[in-house]
Parts: sequence; structure tokens; C-alpha cells
Amino acid sequence: MNPALHLRDFVSADGEPCRQLFHETVRRVNSCDYSPSQVDAWAAASRDRESWLHRFANNFAYVAEHHGVIVGFADMTRSGYLDRLFVSADHQRQGIATMLMDAIESAAQQHGITLIQTHASITAKPFFRSRGFQVVTAQTVACQGVEMTNFVMELHDLGSRDDAKPSATRTALTQELIQERLHE
Repeated sequence: MNPALHLRDFVSADGEPCRQLFHETVRRVNSCDYSPSQVDAWAAASRDRESWLHRFANNFAYVAEHHGVIVGFADMTRSGYLDRLFVSADHQRQGIATMLMDAIESAAQQHGITLIQTHASITAKPFFRSRGFQVVTAQTVACQGVEMTNFVMELHDLGSRDDAKPSATRTALTQELIQERLHE
């Protein structure tokens, strides 16, 4: 790991730098898997700064810094929904996502969370698979009125990486949550 990289807890002052990182990453990285209209809609979902910052409230949230500049962030709800994991377009494939996921998984284990679920983009799906996440289903979601594909993925039993069947109720509830957040 690069010694200039530093992981720390998210603080509210990180909200705007993380929002800008998200916007830039979607435009530069996710554009390889999504159309220009999909990228525009996805990036526009971060327009409301207050809603963006509010989504971090009460989550396990971490930022990765390189020489004091935020180069990645991740946050997970207290119920185990990995809401966001983004790494700067200029810092891809440097172990930052791995470092952030290690912190998320550690927080989950410390708080008795045995299932982490996320809605992974086409771009992020290979990373999550490499971490042991299983695809529950591919889905088409509407973001700012534009349809796009993502994948409901789950990581089961963090202690033993057991591949038990996902909870249909939990999957349905998480899908409702992500739909609400896409329409904020």
C-alpha cells in the first residue's frame, strides 16, 4: 500500500469534496459502461448538497486521502447497505477501494452485521465479485428519469464467507431504499 495513502473517518466537512469526487468519477470512469445520458442523470443525482451530506448521517463512513486530498470514500448504513464506494478517476487500481472495503467490512463485523448489500454499477461489479459478493439480480432502475442497469449484490456471513441464500425481504427493502434515494 502507498504510504502516502491515509484512511480516516468521514467528517461533515468532507461532504463537498466527496460530492465532487463522485461527480467526476461517474463522468470519467463509469462513462465506459454507461451512455452519456445515463452518466448525466447519475451525476445530476448529487446536485442537492444538503441531501448528499444527509445521506452520510449515522452511516459508517470513511475517506481515503493521498497527501491530504480525498481520493476515495465509502459509506454503509447501520443495517448493512453499502450506499457508496467511489475512487477518484486519477487513483484507480491503487488499492484504495480495497482499503475502503476492508474498513467497511471491519465495521460490519464489529457491529454484528453479517450481510452487506449494495447496488453495484456495471463498472463496479467485477470489484465486488472479487471481494466475495454474489449477484442477486440484475435490475433496471430509473435515475432522474433515465433507465440504467445495476446489480443487487450481497456479501454473506462476513466471518466465514458462507454463500447462504439472500433474504428476499431484505433485498426488497433495500431495493425500495435505493429507489427512494435515486429520486431525492
